Amino acid sequence: MPVLTPHMQPPPQAADMPSPVSARIGGETPICVDLDGTVILTDSLHDSAAAAAFSNWATLWQLPGWLLRGRATLKRKLAERWQFDPALLPYNEDLIALLRAEKARGRRIVLATASDEIIAQKIAAHLGIFDEILASDGRTNLRGSRKADALCARFGAGQFAYAGNDAPDHAVWRRAGQALVVNASNSVRKAAGKQYSNAAFIGQRANPLPAFVRALRPYQWVKNLFVLVPLFTSGGIADLNAWLQSLAALAAFCAVASAIYLLNDLGDLAADRAHPRKRNRPFANGTLSVASGLAAAPVLALFGTGLGIWSGAWLALAIYAALSLAYTIRLKEAPLVDVFILAALYTLRLQGGGEASGHPVSLWLLGFSSFLFLSLALVKRVSELLRLQLSGTVKSAARRGYHVQDQQILQIFGVGATFASAVVLSLYVQSSSALEIYHRPSVLWGLIPLMLFWQCRLWLSTARGYMHDDPIVYAARDWVSWMVFASAAALMIFAGIRI
Repeated sequence: MPVLTPHMQPPPQAADMPSPVSARIGGETPICVDLDGTVILTDSLHDSAAAAAFSNWATLWQLPGWLLRGRATLKRKLAERWQFDPALLPYNEDLIALLRAEKARGRRIVLATASDEIIAQKIAAHLGIFDEILASDGRTNLRGSRKADALCARFGAGQFAYAGNDAPDHAVWRRAGQALVVNASNSVRKAAGKQYSNAAFIGQRANPLPAFVRALRPYQWVKNLFVLVPLFTSGGIADLNAWLQSLAALAAFCAVASAIYLLNDLGDLAADRAHPRKRNRPFANGTLSVASGLAAAPVLALFGTGLGIWSGAWLALAIYAALSLAYTIRLKEAPLVDVFILAALYTLRLQGGGEASGHPVSLWLLGFSSFLFLSLALVKRVSELLRLQLSGTVKSAARRGYHVQDQQILQIFGVGATFASAVVLSLYVQSSSALEIYHRPSVLWGLIPLMLFWQCRLWLSTARGYMHDDPIVYAARDWVSWMVFASAAALMIFAGIRI
């Protein structure tokens, strides 16, 4: 097993670094380890602040006052309010394995963190590898030079190894016997390689860009294509300006939706970390920092708002954003209210497209889409309840207000909405409105069995457990759905839309 010596070369490339699993840190001095970004892959201050804010919005007004009294006070106030399960936090498993190996060799392992001691003690109790804890105590923020002073007073200058990950840790590394640089950014790694001949490098921070893109959920943007529907249903296909405005509205809905997805993930951190699949989301697994999400969400929201105002879709977009936020914060816990809101969010995309293009959405389209989207929202909920039933471990959907046994009545509601949408579509086909837009509206009768087939197939897939969390995403990946949509488009073209 190779030993990391004080003369180890600086790390120009991550590939040149020894594997943290196979590496052993040389020496017999105590190993003092930072917490945030080092032992855990997240920041406890940011996590506790997000948890406090999303659980009680009044906390936002208290944060400035706590901060004015010092960061140590802020950390203590948040730590007192943060109810978390340390077993669910994302840990640096490679580092923990290394520390356990060094502890087995007889070395003293010390948790030296700027996090509040309330949090540090819970995590230390869970891991069971630390012999001692040095942490912020509500009066002193144990960060940077203060941490260095405390460690030197405890062990003596140069008589300890220190493991950290960020720029403030330079103050400690300069006075440590060995600098252990853990999962640091390229800039921190390069600076450490130049400044410390005793530096050892364990892991490297991954590029956050792919994770950030995942957090935006671009696959969900397919829903926003409904913004373009009014162009096709109202004869605006040849209107270039309408296309420009509609595409701007499409981008606006995508930006605002992604901002809300970020806020949703930040608000659901604890629940996501306890979920077998959602725990792999970027914020939940520590790939992205909570701070980056809190910074990116308002930027995206402002960008989307600007595009919405320019495109003319600002009213529908504003209602969409307000409903989405209300849904994220509270209303997704209200049974039936949640599915009607989901249906409304789809319909608002159509309305926004009509506002942007200058081709208003007809009442017929609004009626048809309301029933259609209500059916799809119910598909989403029934699929969730079915998975819970099949798991056999949970009797109710967390934060949803539903019970497993509700799926039968929800299926009845959903199938009823499916056939109601077909009735509205059949009435439209024989109306004067259809004659004004299409040369041969009778051809549109073919849409009715197509839409019924597609929706009934979604319900059958749901009953068999095949359904994705979101039926629109499922349809986007389903070749049969694409055949149905292509056939529907062909029928509308053959019907001879008036341009």
